[in-house]
Amino acid sequence: MRSAVGLFQRNDLDAAERLCRSALISEPNCFDALHLLGMVAARRRRFEEADGLLTRALTINPKSAEAHSNHGNVQRARGQVAQALQSYEQALALKPDFVDALGNRGNALKDLERFDEALASFDRALALKPDSAVMHYNRGALLSALKRHEDALASYDRALAIKPNFVEPLNNRGAALSALKRHREALASYDRALALSPAYAEALQNRGAALSYLGQHEAATQALEQALKVNPNLPFAQGTLLHSRMHCCDWRTYEDESKQVIADVRAGKRASEPFMFLAISDSPQDQLLCSRTWIHEQCPPAASAAWTGKRYRHDRIRLAYVSSDFRAHAVGYLMAALFEQHDRNRFETIGVSLGADDHSAMRSRLKGAFERFIDVREHSDSDVANLMQEMEVDVAVDQNGFTTGARPGIFSLRPAPIQVNYLAYPGTSGAHHIDYVIADETVIPREHQACYTEKVVYLPHTYQANDSGRYIAERVPTRREVGLPDRGFVFCSFNNNYKITRQIFDVWMSLLRQVEGSVLWLLEGNETAQRNLRREAGARHVEAQRLVFAPRIAHADHLARHRLADLFLDTLPYNAHTTASDALWAGVPVLTCLGTAFAGRVAASLLRAIGLSELIAQSLDAYQSLAQHLATEPPRLEEIRQKLARNRVSWPLFDTDRFRGHIEAAYIEMWERHQRGEPPTAFAVMPTA
Repeated sequence: MRSAVGLFQRNDLDAAERLCRSALISEPNCFDALHLLGMVAARRRRFEEADGLLTRALTINPKSAEAHSNHGNVQRARGQVAQALQSYEQALALKPDFVDALGNRGNALKDLERFDEALASFDRALALKPDSAVMHYNRGALLSALKRHEDALASYDRALAIKPNFVEPLNNRGAALSALKRHREALASYDRALALSPAYAEALQNRGAALSYLGQHEAATQALEQALKVNPNLPFAQGTLLHSRMHCCDWRTYEDESKQVIADVRAGKRASEPFMFLAISDSPQDQLLCSRTWIHEQCPPAASAAWTGKRYRHDRIRLAYVSSDFRAHAVGYLMAALFEQHDRNRFETIGVSLGADDHSAMRSRLKGAFERFIDVREHSDSDVANLMQEMEVDVAVDQNGFTTGARPGIFSLRPAPIQVNYLAYPGTSGAHHIDYVIADETVIPREHQACYTEKVVYLPHTYQANDSGRYIAERVPTRREVGLPDRGFVFCSFNNNYKITRQIFDVWMSLLRQVEGSVLWLLEGNETAQRNLRREAGARHVEAQRLVFAPRIAHADHLARHRLADLFLDTLPYNAHTTASDALWAGVPVLTCLGTAFAGRVAASLLRAIGLSELIAQSLDAYQSLAQHLATEPPRLEEIRQKLARNRVSWPLFDTDRFRGHIEAAYIEMWERHQRGEPPTAFAVMPTA
């Protein structure tokens, strides 16, 4: 059989199989032939056949540590991880210093989320063979899963010192660097991997993600296009590619690509990540399918929950907000005052921070707003879940959902008896381990409840928290200072570029043609988007200079410059959210078109909560007509501006304390239902004066 082994090692599987089968004709119980034939079948991914052959081989020779280990590999490939672990243990009982079996055992333990044991297995293997590049790589992959990214980098670097052309650690090293927000270094690592293996689809996909983080969306689309050429079924890459094109405002293939992504989502394919899908589809049913597919693939409910069913009896409800955005971020600007004003007689508040410290004044404010503030960014999902369980958290609020920095795996481990989806992600989690979603009658009409796996809790007025003390810089810049013309009506839309669709842009350009001397003031995103938008304007017979781009500046200064705008134009199917609140707080009327799904109904919720329902259009035709009317009838627009100024201080939208009372009533109702042993149920909070 020695020649057959040599053929197998040279990957000449056909010749190796012929020799093995020939040997079995003369000796049907030849262990070596059955063993090698099983390995050939495994390499060809015929795992059921390989399982049968290796089982036969072990019946003949149960003392072969190598066969037990190889059998474990086949069982693991078939998803039989517990059986695979038993096979590795049998191999190690026969040969305690079997390095490959120790490594395989570590991988199986990692699959079973027995992370400490897995790390010990890799460390034992490396003690026996410190120059094993594969073992250092496997150890690094485990440390990455544990969110110990710095330690993971050290392991990948050791693997690469031993084997410089080892592409897998180069890819994983890039992912670890990206997790540490060191995206330029990550890009260099992906480039090294791709120089060695140009058709490495995962590295191309990761490179596209790193470029997106760096704002280089055009280059990101090129990397993602290459990745999909190599592997058209690359998980979630279609949606990521389309999202990158949308950041570039490149609509040339949008209709065909969006139809394909939506069709694939409906077919249950891994076509798009849920957050990116919100700007592609306006169907709450399709968004539910997208979320369910992602949850099933990435973080299904854990086999054993951190919370074991104990009903806590605390003097105060222990309320934990879990977020990567405790910093100068939209979530922080909206939530800071609520965190500060929570009733400390009823609630013990805990901030569980998943994200980096940006050393901003907002970060300091948020840390001070909680009774306990815990930085867990370097802890694994299981460690965070166990910590929350040890703290006996009653209500855990996921403030990320599927947004950047999200850690839905924590919630899949059920760290608290009551788990809530709130604010950052305007849609369903698709996860049955999330009990409630906080909404209002506008963003989730009652007839849409079936599109949410959570039970819907309706707050009066609006679901969105707001800080009634947000600071606006005193100095308003001149129009010339911000690039606006001295005269002319200023339409503005400070949404992210990916929210601007061809359909909404058509309406905007029609308005510019109809309103003489008007301009459209947009948020500066990336150079490609600016170039494409100016080109698209020209194609619609609008001079490119009538599009003015506002650079990103400090938040208080950004709010102040709003006062140079006349009317804020909303986007669809993904509305302005915090951006709409910013405009209203700064005194700029917001015109919206009511969408179908949550993300397209937020601005309407805000307008109803500030008494400006007349600015909610029911169709894009009505939206365009109303915008034109307001831009050409100054008395009517002035009337609305004055109404906004009055309502800003008297209506519910910016009444933080009134909102606090409503959301606290929601948390108390959730907790009381749980204390009575009742399952989560949809309910509405009654308004207070």
